[in-house]
Amino acid sequence: MKAVQLQVCPPVLPAPLARWFDARGWSVRHAQAEMLAAARDGAHALLMAPTGSGKTLAGFLPVLAELAAGGHQGLHTLYVSPLKALAVDVRRNLLAPIEEAGLPIRVETRTGDTPSDRKARQRSDPPHILLTTPESLSLLLSYPESATLFAGLKTVIIDEVHAFATSKRGDLLSLSLARLQHLAPKMRKVALSATLSEPQAYADWLGKDVRLILGEPGAPPDLTILVPDDRIPWGGHSGTYAIPQVMAEIETHRTTIVFCNTRGLAELTFQKLWDANELKLPIAIHHGSLDIEARRKVESAMAAGRIRGLVATASLDLGVDWGDVDCVIQMGAPKGSSRLMQRIGRSNHKLDQSSEAVVIPGNRFEYLEAQAALDAIAEGQLDGDPFRPGGLDVLAQHIMGIACAGPFEAGALHAEVTRAAPFAWVTREAFDRVLHLISTGGYALKAYDKFKRLMQGKDGLWRVTHPQFAAQHRLNAGIIVDTPMLMVRFKNGRKLGQLDEYFAASLEPGDCFAFAGMALEVVQVEATDLIVRATTKKARIPSYMGARMPLTTHLAERVRALLYDRSQWARFPTDVRDWLEMQARFSVLPRPDQLLIETFPRNGLHYMAAYSFEGWNAHQSLAMLITKRMERRGLKPVGFVASDYGFAIWGMEPITDPRPLFSADILADEFTAWIENSALLKRAFREVAIISGLIERQLPGKRKTGRQVTFSTDLIYDVLRRYEPDHVLLEAAWADARTRLTDVGRLGALLDRAQASIIHQPLAQISPLAVPLMVMIGREHIGGGEAEEAILFEAEALAREAMGTSSPNPAGDTAPTLL
Repeated sequence: MKAVQLQVCPPVLPAPLARWFDARGWSVRHAQAEMLAAARDGAHALLMAPTGSGKTLAGFLPVLAELAAGGHQGLHTLYVSPLKALAVDVRRNLLAPIEEAGLPIRVETRTGDTPSDRKARQRSDPPHILLTTPESLSLLLSYPESATLFAGLKTVIIDEVHAFATSKRGDLLSLSLARLQHLAPKMRKVALSATLSEPQAYADWLGKDVRLILGEPGAPPDLTILVPDDRIPWGGHSGTYAIPQVMAEIETHRTTIVFCNTRGLAELTFQKLWDANELKLPIAIHHGSLDIEARRKVESAMAAGRIRGLVATASLDLGVDWGDVDCVIQMGAPKGSSRLMQRIGRSNHKLDQSSEAVVIPGNRFEYLEAQAALDAIAEGQLDGDPFRPGGLDVLAQHIMGIACAGPFEAGALHAEVTRAAPFAWVTREAFDRVLHLISTGGYALKAYDKFKRLMQGKDGLWRVTHPQFAAQHRLNAGIIVDTPMLMVRFKNGRKLGQLDEYFAASLEPGDCFAFAGMALEVVQVEATDLIVRATTKKARIPSYMGARMPLTTHLAERVRALLYDRSQWARFPTDVRDWLEMQARFSVLPRPDQLLIETFPRNGLHYMAAYSFEGWNAHQSLAMLITKRMERRGLKPVGFVASDYGFAIWGMEPITDPRPLFSADILADEFTAWIENSALLKRAFREVAIISGLIERQLPGKRKTGRQVTFSTDLIYDVLRRYEPDHVLLEAAWADARTRLTDVGRLGALLDRAQASIIHQPLAQISPLAVPLMVMIGREHIGGGEAEEAILFEAEALAREAMGTSSPNPAGDTAPTLL
């Protein structure tokens, strides 16, 4: 899709805004002028512009210009962001031009953290601009007054659209946008992003006749990979070996954000930085499990420039603009060029100045991944998640929300739903199946009144059967289904945040763990709360069950190319070059289109390692399937381990020919049986049952424990599997298990490639390439820092074995077997 190049007339800004621009010595940039022109023409718009180019102001400038004249009553603009913190930050930054220009505009936020009395007031007395999230917008649409509230809506601005358009949150937002367009037919949709790999796909998601506008390019980022003493560990994923260098970066910059891919790694990194903080600089931690008060305190301190270093997760990698940030550090692998570029954008919000960022790879495969990401950014190649059909569980939640607002006619709502791009595929039959789910629970559950939430009246309209179901919907609606959590608090009631229930279940009074930047001792474990006190004892790092960030397909392809292309190795650190050269000498480095499989004996067992670079989900799934296939063939497998780069399986018998194990029919045969009998399908069903509203998490004044929710969903799952195997939610769970939990698309691509390109290399001992995989064996269950230390210790021993002087190839220089 090409950007619309228009001859834009110089914009005529209202006098207050023109004076505000003049006072800063600013002129309206080309992209901002194009956005003003799109608004003048009543056109939808998708703006792609780098961080620091005035992207957010470009999105709001037409709104401020329209509202500057005054006279508009009620809600004029909705701003939708993926993060609560981003909505709060935008309000803070938006108030500056409004107040300084003296504009008669009221701006408010509405998220899950907004007090209930303010939410109620907003429905009857809305501000001109309301900043919200997809979930809060969906809830607003569930109130009877929504038709009046949104009747005068002029604009919806969707910020960081890449962050959620391809997910179920994007599904929910697309349905809400279709509803808003019905309530306010002349409403304009505007989307903003700095990192879109396929603009046309996002324009199609937004709607028809979307004008694509490109911002002027900024200065290229200043990116480096930090390699202390030219050494990168063989194993591990955290990058904490470089803590002294990270602390030095914090000491020499105004403000540094240290990004981590997981909350557990953030806690570990913060603890190690605090121990190394000899100058006692103010450093803090921010992630989604911390209590709202703790997060707001950190955000305010950052905005005021009182923090020198901030350890953060994805809770802050989108759009939040703190001008004093002049360095970004990525701990561990970036997992995608777009994600890395997004985080880089948090540094130096100035178009003409380079953003400074440092990547610290956790191991040698991660070094290749980091280099691949830097190369992609230098070439302007971004990546992202693919779009997929909208989820039926999300559709069920939306239909229930619309019913809460008032009666509806099924045919009209079906037509409205299919105008949302992710749901264009929904036939009337599929729509009616979802409607049947909400009205009866399905054939197997229709005897229970608790599932009869909707009924059709004599007038043909569908209504909520009882007001309690509307209240239940508003209490439980939402797309993000976190793992069960326990509240962490002191005995005096002060809340620190939430901890995964499965980790909390391993704790007993007297145990210590690190959380919210503190060492805490467990005093008491209750059904929903973990009572703690501060301690100076050694503390474990919590582990979390959240989804892993996958290695993108585009980055995987680049890593395969770097691995094979010797002309690239000269720019690698010495130990990475030695690693690859020893691998080439004693085994094989496959071409990008080949699949290398190594087999070797060790400690009385036989190992098979495959290097396919298709991501953890696909490798975990395939390793499980191959293990089951090995069992049936008498190969006596003992276990397996998987990473983003490959997987290893070990057993009692040697594997002389791996080709039959990798045949494509494994997806037709073993895959279906495995999914149906594994916990994956139950896990997927739990999520779709919650999202669809079939199972509630929250009761008035009380939240169910994770065990209670799991018991309820498992019970219903077993009933449906037995009596109604074609139930719509089982279908939705299957779709999730295939696409999200097992990554079946990449799994299929891996097997397709394997059919013609397997290279089998029999070895006498472990290869250099296998070391990062082998060190994971038996370590993944160990929490946080203990796992990292165990991995690093084991890695050195394995490395000495793999990099020894004797050739692992029993046939000396015999060529590998090309199957």
